[in-house]
Amino acid sequence: MNLNIIGYFIYLAITIFIILKVGKICYRNGNIYVAELIPNHVDICQKINQVLLLAYYLLNIGYCAMTLISWQKISSSTQLIETIGIKTAVIIFIISILHYLNIIILTRYIHKLIK
Repeated sequence: MNLNIIGYFIYLAITIFIILKVGKICYRNGNIYVAELIPNHVDICQKINQVLLLAYYLLNIGYCAMTLISWQKISSSTQLIETIGIKTAVIIFIISILHYLNIIILTRYIHKLIK
């Protein structure tokens, strides 16, 4: 029995939920960093933050959808759980790396503006 279709739906449901949740948190808390870059322009900062959120969603959800191609045939429930766990862990790892890279880049840029 091929469990790939079931795995795809479970995987996409989990990863899209994580992506949307993390995106909302970063969007809510990211206004402070964007406001540091462009002081006295709150409206522009909010628009930039919205564009960053949209790009985040498109990049991550698109990557998740593209990884479905690389799945091998799943024939047991154990293999299904392992595959979903590994693929979801990879997505979480990528999101965290991208988040920390963004923080490092923004922090360095703000420090250059202050000096």
